[in-house]
Amino acid sequence: MSAVKVPARDVRHGRERPATAVRFAAVRLIPAAVLVWALIAALGLILTHLLAKTAFERWDGSVDRGLAGHRSHTWNTITHVLASMAETLPVIVIGLVFFVGLRIVLGRWRESLFLALTLIGEVTIFVCATLVIHRARPAVAHLDQAPPTSSFPSGHTAASVALYAGLAVVVWYASDRGWLRALAILFAVAIPIAVAFARLYRGMHYPTDVMAGALLGALWLGITARVVLVKDR
Repeated sequence: MSAVKVPARDVRHGRERPATAVRFAAVRLIPAAVLVWALIAALGLILTHLLAKTAFERWDGSVDRGLAGHRSHTWNTITHVLASMAETLPVIVIGLVFFVGLRIVLGRWRESLFLALTLIGEVTIFVCATLVIHRARPAVAHLDQAPPTSSFPSGHTAASVALYAGLAVVVWYASDRGWLRALAILFAVAIPIAVAFARLYRGMHYPTDVMAGALLGALWLGITARVVLVKDR
């Protein structure tokens, strides 16, 4: 049996022009992106205004201080590698490789379009959120160079969910191999958690930042999957 299963209902969509599919998705995804952005921005405003200088904010910062107090050369190296899995360049390269690879292997555009829209939408929502939320990085030594964006939300965490969980969704949708599905889910869960921990350990985000990043990535991933992969025309 082939490792890739093409459901009968996909035949018509596989022949659909990419431009038509993009227009179909854009009409539905743009309003959804605005709603996701509004939710993330609202959470950011609550953290930076309503909860500022409260016991909750002190707890938020205590996690970073605790991790910073137990740093070691070994873990500095490990977390550097883990965080790099969600850096901009690796995400772009991996995304492009799978964008082309999925088109060739599956012989249709649907999964490639899903992955591209997931990554593009995630980074767009993230950047727009940082334009209205201005949160300083944790007050600990930073092991990475801080980009000129707000600490909230965590772009690395959001990107790791969008990319690696997005690939798992593609595997689950396109393959009927149990072991492949299980492996994809393992990576989809483990990598974002590892990236989130690395960013906390390296002093680049508060716990609430990585939680918000994971929420952003998961919400947008689910919406894009529903529109592009599942929703029949």
